[in-house]
Formats: sequence, C-alpha cells, structure tokens
Amino acid sequence: MLFHASFPARDPARAAEAVARLWRGRSFPFPVFPNSFIALKGDGSGTMIEFYPAGQVLVPGPVEAEAEVRRPAAPTETHLAIGTDQAVSDVLALAAEYGWMARHCRRGEAFGVVEFWVEDTFLIEVLTPEMQAEYLAFMTPDHYGAFVDDAMATA
Repeated sequence: MLFHASFPARDPARAAEAVARLWRGRSFPFPVFPNSFIALKGDGSGTMIEFYPAGQVLVPGPVEAEAEVRRPAAPTETHLAIGTDQAVSDVLALAAEYGWMARHCRRGEAFGVVEFWVEDTFLIEVLTPEMQAEYLAFMTPDHYGAFVDDAMATA
C-alpha cells in the first residue's frame, strides 16, 4: 500500500486543494517543510499527497530529511495515478476551473485515464470508478506478464 508521496507545485496550497477536491477530501498546510501543503483523502488509510514549492528538494539533514531550494520550477519525469469517485466530466470541469489542461485518454487497449495536468506541468492520471476496474483487471502479474511477452514478441 502506498501511504503518501510528494510532488512539486508553483502554488502548493492550490494544488493540494484541487487534489483534495478530486478525492472529496481536505487540504491542509504541511508545517514540516516551508510553504508546503497536503491533500488528505480521508479514507482511513492516511492516503495523502504532499505538495512542495517547485524547486524545493529533500536532502539528508543531520537528523532527518530537510527541504532546500535547488532549482527552478520545471516539468518532471515523475507522475502519479490516483482514483476518484467522480465522473470524467467532473474531473475535466475541475481542471478547467483551475485553468489547467486535462484530457480523457486511453493507455492502449488496457485502461482509460484522465490526464490532469497540475499547473500544466505535473501529470496526475485520474481514474474514475470504471477506469479503476479496467486498471485493476489489467495490472495483475499474470496479465501484465502476458502483455509484456506479447510486446516483446512483436518488437
């Protein structure tokens, strides 16, 4: 089980608020690191996403991790997939409200996602209940292994 992760945002409070709304959860300041906020799902498992100011990285401190600004905001190779109980149209409307790009996509024949681009920089793949069912059916060791075998055989 994944409990939490952290990601960059130019406006961490706004990013945490948007993700909390996708989950029908709540957002809060995260006083552990400067100017950071969290989206807390409220699912009984402590599921949350921490949003740090873009360019602020975690480094080993003398006792525990510390935050330090090292680079400007930029797109990243990292992304995240989360579930929502909302419909595609609601997810697209939420992105539009924040002025962010979002689009309904398919990942091959496997499953659908809504690409929800936080600040048009950071990708969160949002899966509706129907998409979650597709994802769970596809993402098993046996099914995914067969997919890889087929892909390798045709490569």
